[in-house]
Amino acid sequence: MNRESGILMPVFSLASKFGIGCFSREAYEFIDFLEKSGQGYWQVLPFGPTGFGNSPYQPFSAFAGNPYFISPEVLIEEGLLTWDDVNGVDFGNNQEQVDYGKLYENREKVLKVAYDNFIEACKKAKDKSSDKEITDDASTDDEKKKDPAKLFAEYKEKHSFWLEDYALYRVIKNEQEGKSWLEWPKDLKTRDKKAIDKVKTEKKEEIDFICFIQFKFDEQWEKIRKYAHKKNVKIIGDLPFYVAMDSADSWSHPEVFLMDKDLTPTSVAGCPPDAFSATGQLWGNPIYDWAALKKNGYSWWVERIERNYQWYDTIRIDHFHGFSEYYAVPYGNETAEKGEQKKGPGMDLFNALEKKLGKLDMIAEDLGNTTEENIKLLKDSGFPGMKVLQYGFTSWDSIYVNHRHERNSVVYTGTHDNTPTFAWVQEINDGERDFTRRYVNSMNTDYGALVWDIIREAYRSVADLCIIPIQDYLCKGREARINTPGTSEGNWQWRLVPNFLSDDLARSIRLIAETYSRIPKAPAKEDSESDEK
Repeated sequence: MNRESGILMPVFSLASKFGIGCFSREAYEFIDFLEKSGQGYWQVLPFGPTGFGNSPYQPFSAFAGNPYFISPEVLIEEGLLTWDDVNGVDFGNNQEQVDYGKLYENREKVLKVAYDNFIEACKKAKDKSSDKEITDDASTDDEKKKDPAKLFAEYKEKHSFWLEDYALYRVIKNEQEGKSWLEWPKDLKTRDKKAIDKVKTEKKEEIDFICFIQFKFDEQWEKIRKYAHKKNVKIIGDLPFYVAMDSADSWSHPEVFLMDKDLTPTSVAGCPPDAFSATGQLWGNPIYDWAALKKNGYSWWVERIERNYQWYDTIRIDHFHGFSEYYAVPYGNETAEKGEQKKGPGMDLFNALEKKLGKLDMIAEDLGNTTEENIKLLKDSGFPGMKVLQYGFTSWDSIYVNHRHERNSVVYTGTHDNTPTFAWVQEINDGERDFTRRYVNSMNTDYGALVWDIIREAYRSVADLCIIPIQDYLCKGREARINTPGTSEGNWQWRLVPNFLSDDLARSIRLIAETYSRIPKAPAKEDSESDEK
């Protein structure tokens, strides 16, 4: 890997007219900002559809995209919506915070209007096609490209592994008033063929609507990703290690998880008791049946990783050490005290993935897990690990300070789980702040200036890749924190105020990137073309 840098900016944190950051013009403008700033990467958080708590790390599906990210603006440009369809809708009125309640109430209603108009457009295109005699082969190809029904049908076929199951899950969940699939009637819970066929027949339009949402999600994101590549910007995505217990994945593929014959989980994920929690942490995610997965070549994981590479260039694996070892708690326990540490699949999984998908471009979230097994897996995989400076400056002789970094790693000032560095500087104790100043050789008493000195320290690292959260460049405080682990209030809500990213800021970032040799090189194709000239 060449020395490069990028910015961590969740899609939902982009500015937009629609209550949440989405695939609207602001996404393209952010890519333009990255290019001006000399940045080669845009790191985003998981794309999955969120449920209760709004966490992208507990999505309804490991394969589906978040409907809230679909841009009504693009649908208007396509003629599937009008501004009148959108202007009167309440998506929330706070430019700096996402109102998920308002989005839940109103976003799908707008998308349903777009779907109805799409179906009407498909009918008109079909009528037009049947009335028109096409004799030229090229014309036939052009007509096929423009045929929305054909494009939609091809999409559904391409994504058949997960799409219909996800749509069924969402439709049945709505019919069951939002209940977890574990509480559904037995015939639906166990996917009895007769019961499922009945849903497919009676709810055909609703199922098709859910598929349409995913069709538009992928269509819009693909255009943004292509635009990013044109601007020499790559995308780092985030992959949660576990799936949610109440998800399309655990319902449609129970064979992937440890469940009994009645589809009741036998154990769930958690964290053992430690100095921070005497009873441990009970996460509640279903545990993978690694033995069963191994027998079929980890096919579900192959499909999952392949799907993520349709969205991202590089995948950051959250909770990477789960592949080395994981903590399983008997289902039904109220605390994590009686859990058991078990071995994960290790390199066997990654070897299977590489055999099917080729070389994996991944980043390992290896924070705070430095057992011999985890260190060995990281080394054997060859994936870069993470170095977070905030952790380095508050722990004596930490592995996260610059002089202990290595090239094959990714350095951060902080992550989405940390408080923005400006607030962090305010809140640490005097001794830690003095140590930070000494380490980065900063005499600045102004906290904003000190934040930029810490950013500079990250750029100075030998780590191949440097990622800075956008809040740190803007010297934002605690109000801009993305997530506080262990809490449920106020997370995943922060948004950037419109027109807040200036050319002056871009120039300042670019200057640091140039100083520490992190400007991305031109793509190999362009290099070869210039060589030929």
